Amino acid sequence: MIDLLTSSITLFSKGGLVMYPLLACSILVIAVTIERYSCYRHSHTNLEALLALLEPQVKNRDWHNAMNTCRSSQGIAAELLLKGLAAISEQRPRLEQRLEGWAAIAVGKLRHRLSYLDTIVTLAPLLGLLGTVTGMIQAFSVLNIKSGQPLAITGGVGEALVATAAGLCVAIVALASYSHFTHHLDLLISDLEEAANFLLTTAPWSDGHEPE
Repeated sequence: MIDLLTSSITLFSKGGLVMYPLLACSILVIAVTIERYSCYRHSHTNLEALLALLEPQVKNRDWHNAMNTCRSSQGIAAELLLKGLAAISEQRPRLEQRLEGWAAIAVGKLRHRLSYLDTIVTLAPLLGLLGTVTGMIQAFSVLNIKSGQPLAITGGVGEALVATAAGLCVAIVALASYSHFTHHLDLLISDLEEAANFLLTTAPWSDGHEPE
């Protein structure tokens, strides 16, 4: 373990100054991944089971028990249904507008910080490329030196390769994380749409009667 840490520090030092912003990017990727994972895990709703419980309650205008059913469930879809049930006495067009507004706010919160990952996917390879350029400049600038050229050139090329590899590694991890959370975001958005559609089509006014 100590040898691995020592070799990592040595490799980091060989990458040049560009390794420090890459380190910052990697820390940010890890932090955002952990935070978004926790957020998305708590945002998930077992929507199929929840709607199965809600359907008879909503059709029978049992709003009190329907709201309690939503409270006992977790996730943003359950929260949306709870807010919709609390405003069920409003006209359908008005409720539909409210549901759209609540869903838009929820989606905005779900997208929070994902842009960081998207930016790092582009930024990290560019930082690696910058390290490559500076390393090669260092390597070829020693052509004006008469002694120790092979060692100096090798050091410059080594810095270029380490920086490039580090930038690609950070970008790959950021891309994998971003793709994973984007997929889950799409699923959560689908749940919100299904929940809103359920409430609008299952509530009594779908039979031509306004809710009491």
